[in-house]
Amino acid sequence: MAIKELLMPNMGESIFEATLLGWLKKEGEEIEADESVLEVATDKVDTEVPSPFEGKLHKMLAQEGDVVKVGDPIALIEVEGEAEEESAVDAQKEVSEEKSIPAPSEAAKPAVSEGPSLVSTGDRFYSPLVKSIAKEEGISQQELDAVSGSGKNGRVTKKDILAYLEERKQGKPATQKMPAVSPVVSGNGASKAAAPAPVSVPVSGSDEVIEMDRMRKMIAERMVQSKQTAPHVTSFVEADVTPIVNWRNKIKEDFKKKNGQNFTFMPIFLEAIAKAIRDFPMMNVQVDGTNIVVKKDINVGMAVALPSGNLIVPVIRNADQLNLTGLAFRINDIAVRARQNQLTVDELQGGTYTVSNIGSFGNLSGTPIIMQPQVGILALGAIVKKPAVIETPDGDMIAIRHKMILSHSYDHRVVDGALGGMFVKRVAEYLESFDTSQTV
Repeated sequence: MAIKELLMPNMGESIFEATLLGWLKKEGEEIEADESVLEVATDKVDTEVPSPFEGKLHKMLAQEGDVVKVGDPIALIEVEGEAEEESAVDAQKEVSEEKSIPAPSEAAKPAVSEGPSLVSTGDRFYSPLVKSIAKEEGISQQELDAVSGSGKNGRVTKKDILAYLEERKQGKPATQKMPAVSPVVSGNGASKAAAPAPVSVPVSGSDEVIEMDRMRKMIAERMVQSKQTAPHVTSFVEADVTPIVNWRNKIKEDFKKKNGQNFTFMPIFLEAIAKAIRDFPMMNVQVDGTNIVVKKDINVGMAVALPSGNLIVPVIRNADQLNLTGLAFRINDIAVRARQNQLTVDELQGGTYTVSNIGSFGNLSGTPIIMQPQVGILALGAIVKKPAVIETPDGDMIAIRHKMILSHSYDHRVVDGALGGMFVKRVAEYLESFDTSQTV
């Protein structure tokens, strides 16, 4: 019999971990290929994880409520054949060896004239395998203490020490370990500076303490991660959308009778954004280290408010290839299924730009946070009536116009103020020049 590792699958861009909601199989139960074994959740979607192997659930490596990184093993599957997978067995052996060590103080006795002394300067525990590798490679204890660990409680694993050795060969410095604080991972996988410890909040007897739900915790982490990754700049443009408001008021009842659906402003906004992205393709990029990846498909993420108050961002793929009617159908369908928690993982990944309709909450403008690894997000403010100066053949006049503010946040690492400002201005120009003679 062979032992195969069941790994946490890739759940989409900007998702690096998932919470285990529960096991659908018990240890010792038979599993068919592609049969679901457990249910996991991310900040975007709940989904089941199938087994790529046919066999028996040999051992669960994570329990309900555990947060598991993408690519980490979550179970061992016993399959027919010879024992070819040594990584899973080695991993379990290392865990067993660690548990058999009497105490870190005894396990960390200094070596005598055989390489550097490996006496931990703190309370960090190192497995015999890691210490053996460090000794063979001439790594001092001070140097070992600086290696970032990906194991439980920051433990340095065999994979961590080997990765560090490879980096050391290339002349890269070690990532300094920071006790009791987990590193924040950027959108391109790079470790960022760890966040400071949270400030203690005093609670009196009349205060109510509400624990964040799973999704809110993950959203909070993503927002902090984005602000730590990208220097945010926001540009604002006011657009006169009076012709759009009048045109929509004229066609919305006929559209509903004909198609059984509402026609909102969002299809018009998405059409203008997609056109502007075509004009400024450097807004449709992602950052990979020191490389800029220009995305050819225009996939616009659309923030949707859930009944719980949380937000989810499904993606309208190839938005530039859909007409207004196609956009309306797609937007309505995605919004309904998002609120019913019926979206698939595929519908929540691959976005290249994001739009958030904060005007639906009565907000005039805002400074939205970028969805990593994208470099831009546009907030749509409320449409309000304002007195405005308009040009006529008889001269300037003051009239009541429907106005809205477009708030464009962008990543200043790769998007300068000129590009960020011109982009949002182009969106406003497309809205103000909307063709009111068209039909849907």
